[in-house]
Amino acid sequence: MNRNIQREAKDFGFGNVQNQRVRMLNKDGTFNVIRRGMPFKASFNFYHFLLNLSWARFVLLIIAWFTAVNLVFAFIYMGLGAENLQGVDLSSMHNKFLDAFFFSTQTFTTVGYGRISPLGLSANIISSLEALIGLMSFALITGLLYGRFSMPESRLLFSDNAVVAPYRGITALMFRIANLQKSQLLDVELTVSISLYEDKNGERVRSFYTLNLERNTLTFFPTSWTVVHPIDEKSPFLEMNEQIFKNCEAEIMVVFKAFDDRYFQTIHATNSYTIDEMEWGAKFTNILSVEDGWPVIDLGGLHNFQKVDLGTNQEIPSRANNTSITEYKG
Repeated sequence: MNRNIQREAKDFGFGNVQNQRVRMLNKDGTFNVIRRGMPFKASFNFYHFLLNLSWARFVLLIIAWFTAVNLVFAFIYMGLGAENLQGVDLSSMHNKFLDAFFFSTQTFTTVGYGRISPLGLSANIISSLEALIGLMSFALITGLLYGRFSMPESRLLFSDNAVVAPYRGITALMFRIANLQKSQLLDVELTVSISLYEDKNGERVRSFYTLNLERNTLTFFPTSWTVVHPIDEKSPFLEMNEQIFKNCEAEIMVVFKAFDDRYFQTIHATNSYTIDEMEWGAKFTNILSVEDGWPVIDLGGLHNFQKVDLGTNQEIPSRANNTSITEYKG
């Protein structure tokens, strides 16, 4: 590849990583970097862990914590002696344990129905300690719930593939993005870069280049956006074909940024495309239409493409890739 047509390679924060055999940027926005030598306290943030858990796991974790704490205190009350809890049914061990457990839940939540109450100094100290733990637990859970609900979240749909398609007498690299949420995304900015290996002074090194786009900003983003990088004399793709792209172990990395009027904050999303997700000689099918004067977008067809001959721009028998909708968050 003639690098005289290229702008100077930039440092994108990855450093000069050599002989990497996995993609640098995953579909979920995480990076394939293994950090070693870090203490566990520095490498694990429990607060961020809880914020990023799925809702199902978060709810299950809260239920498990609530159950475990009350089981522990129920056994403590049983060890202290069920007779230290006034109002407990002493007719059987089963009834005593159930009463101790439910007394613990009432104390933990500070509900206190009044049927059962602690007797003696030891029982009162234990119940007071449990009430304190309960208040602190629910304060933390409330904060986590607020953090999860208020956390900015991008709900974008990226096309499964990027394509090299005919474009105004030349060819262009293209992929599509759609906005899956009803809130408005404003002042949208997009940066697309390519990571590839090249030979410099007899050494194989990884370089990074920013791709020029037909348009890299949008004022509003209500429907979909076909991102276009013209393959002209300034493009690193000018002398590339599918085999060269593969040999360079190239990866296209996308950074999306916009202002979300629902959160009144800036949101980000990332995505990448490797050789297995590139289609050379293809163009996306149309997903926009008008029905009764209303614009309609078919999100289920966002991934669909039609094979074409890049030399003649003639369509090849129709083909569509996976049409399932997958959300990528960042």
